[in-house]
Amino acid sequence: MRTLLAGIFVLMHLLLVGQNSIVGKWKTIDDETKKEKSIVEIYLKDNKLYGKVIKILTPGQENKVCSACEGENKNKPIVGMVIIDGLTLKGDEWTNGTILDPNNGKKYNCYLKLLSPNLLKVRGYIGFSLIGRTQYWYRVE
Repeated sequence: MRTLLAGIFVLMHLLLVGQNSIVGKWKTIDDETKKEKSIVEIYLKDNKLYGKVIKILTPGQENKVCSACEGENKNKPIVGMVIIDGLTLKGDEWTNGTILDPNNGKKYNCYLKLLSPNLLKVRGYIGFSLIGRTQYWYRVE
């Protein structure tokens, strides 16, 4: 009986942790136009958080390349591109990494915060987090 109860407790814990995990697929929303832009898959690798574009939702832009990017991303397809790079968990936020805006090729400091199981706050900034932009992304099942 104890083994069964312990197993149920572990399963419930894993389900609750999974619901509160930032890892998964997220629909990005342009903070200026309020239109859906893409699907980004957020994943963990070596205790750091990354995110790559897996689909562009804007009709006619599905095969767009990052012509404004520099270095290894120059003229590479945006689909498959890692745009969130190397965030680490500090309290309830993922921080100390960067986010790439493929529209202008610029990298910004970044932090992510899960506001609810299906709502993610994404903040890109230069220098201090007071100077920047915030987007809200929605979980995709």
